[in-house]
Amino acid sequence: MSDPGRPPAAVPETGGSAPPAAASRNPLSMLGEARHLGLLVAIGLLVIVGLVTRPDNFATTSNLVSILSLAATIGVITVGATFVIIGGGIDLSVGAIMALASVWATTLATQEFGPFVMVICAVLVGTGAGLVNGLLIAYGRLVPFIATLAMLVAARGLAQRMSDRKTQLIQSGNAAIVDLSTTRLLGIPLLVYIFALVVVLGWILLNRTTFGRRTYAVGGNPEAARLAGIDVRKHTMLLYALSGLCCGIAAVLIMARTTTGSSTHGDLYELDAIAAVIIGGTLLTGGRGTIIGSILGLLIFTLITNLFILNGLNTSDQLIAKGLIIVVAVLLQRRNLKERAP
Repeated sequence: MSDPGRPPAAVPETGGSAPPAAASRNPLSMLGEARHLGLLVAIGLLVIVGLVTRPDNFATTSNLVSILSLAATIGVITVGATFVIIGGGIDLSVGAIMALASVWATTLATQEFGPFVMVICAVLVGTGAGLVNGLLIAYGRLVPFIATLAMLVAARGLAQRMSDRKTQLIQSGNAAIVDLSTTRLLGIPLLVYIFALVVVLGWILLNRTTFGRRTYAVGGNPEAARLAGIDVRKHTMLLYALSGLCCGIAAVLIMARTTTGSSTHGDLYELDAIAAVIIGGTLLTGGRGTIIGSILGLLIFTLITNLFILNGLNTSDQLIAKGLIIVVAVLLQRRNLKERAP
């Protein structure tokens, strides 16, 4: 995989994004891309459906805040998943890692040290679990699907064991965490601003740093990246650690929303995160994708969930609809790749 003997200076260390053509882009020009415009049209159609089917409930302030709050938790995970998939990997363990981080942070032993330690605990647990994934994949040479599937099972099981399958409430002395959900600035909960900050930082990291350029390179052609002097194994490990970090942050947000830590948190979040990334235009094979596309894909899924709830439709039908959307998105990706092939 990597060749530590080659100098990393073979890859330019000055700022810039990847792929190189993206270096001159700005957020407005990225929104002008055809696939992003298509996603915006889809969001617009879903909004129209909501206004037609539930005119009294859909456009209310409380419902819009609910949509943003739900998108915030899954959205932070989606940012990490975007990096992993662009880098040529996959992470099935994000929901379970988030659950484990929330449980560990809400144990009585942790809560005794106050909200700051609880937040640090959640972030460290998430990052640590992601780092384990990265080590197994990059240096243990396990297939990402297998390694993260094993982490999914192990993290969920550890969370159940630590909590004894019980929901752990945040004590009144640690209300500062709950305040992230209840305190509003300009009518919007603080946790939404945290999500926005993560998105901005993720965009900068992917498009304006050497780390982002290397992520595209590793996902597009690992062997070429190695020959260019990139330590592919180390970078792969860091990508999964970054995904775990996002899971830890998401654990704090879901603790704020629910005032609990639970082994059931994050169930099927990996489905929503990966689906949002794919719908947003990121290739499953790696090497291409954007943060903006992933967030637009997330908003589509969040709106679908909200519309199903408002219209009292069955949850199983919602999952079927999401599954069909994923299949269509992958088929469109394959079609586009065939059209671009020489």
